[in-house]
Amino acid sequence: MTQIDNPYRGTGLALGMPDVSINSSAPARLLQRCPEAGETPLRRADELAVRAGVAQVWIKDERSRMGLGSFKALGAAYVIAHDSCVLGLDMADRCYVTASAGNHGLSVAAGARAFGARAVVYLADTVPESFAQRLRGQGAEVVRAGAIYEDSMAAALQAAGDNGWILLSDSSWEGYVDTPHRLMEGYLVLAAEIAAQMYQPPTHVYLQAGVGGLAAATGAYLRSVWGDGPRMIVVEPEAAPALQASIAAGRFVVSSGPASCMGRLDCKEASLIALQGLSRDVDAFVTISESAAQAVLPVLADAAFATSASGGAGLAALLAGMGGIDATSRVLCILSEEPAE
Repeated sequence: MTQIDNPYRGTGLALGMPDVSINSSAPARLLQRCPEAGETPLRRADELAVRAGVAQVWIKDERSRMGLGSFKALGAAYVIAHDSCVLGLDMADRCYVTASAGNHGLSVAAGARAFGARAVVYLADTVPESFAQRLRGQGAEVVRAGAIYEDSMAAALQAAGDNGWILLSDSSWEGYVDTPHRLMEGYLVLAAEIAAQMYQPPTHVYLQAGVGGLAAATGAYLRSVWGDGPRMIVVEPEAAPALQASIAAGRFVVSSGPASCMGRLDCKEASLIALQGLSRDVDAFVTISESAAQAVLPVLADAAFATSASGGAGLAALLAGMGGIDATSRVLCILSEEPAE
């Protein structure tokens, strides 16, 4: 497990990307039109605070978000709601296509279903059939393509070009910016809820990251509300240090490593929008081992915070003593998803 301080804090890397939005009101209004919209709880976890040796631990619990079991419900569904309700597009003629290793596909499927569009989700062979069935239950068409996520993403890109479908990815790269920028804006609903729910700012915020969208949106919003006070820490798997490696290099780089048990975070390439924003707002980047991610799961389950290795990654870093905590620390973590199937 490694930790590096961010030398670009306050200025950021110049990657030619738009700044991360901090406008939470627009997604909050639109997402109220989605089924099962509603605020998720912020829970105090005194038992975990004792284990970590800190004063307080607060956990934003996303396991019930919009009935889909993950913060991802806020992203793609908001993009589709914006297309329908703000742009007034004819949804009957629209097909959204994406690749998914987890909850992003459910958000695409649920958003398309809610607003009368079509959804096609490409899955790699490694994605469990139980997840494919959940997608079908939301009305999506499921296509298997390739051995790993990158293969399914390539297939989704090809299908979008061949069929005139709308690619709805949760990452950004050169030439693909507008849609993921809006998608990240949806995550601001979570961040605004946190700011309203906490009676005082924390001293430390742990933000687990795959491509970095949730971490960047939450970090940008909480900086706008709380200023420079909280120490923000991004947490990634050792097997996929996409953000940490880019910060260490001072430029975007592709990371490498074996498959991680933190499958939702197992992303070898960061979103460019997220990387630029996090390089400005975050104080440190840490990686955690597979064993640390697994070891925390029974501890969290015993404390009534059952989740997956991905969902508990921030708490795993906290309990491993990473991030510069001490006995006076007041810590915020995000429990980003329900337990894996």
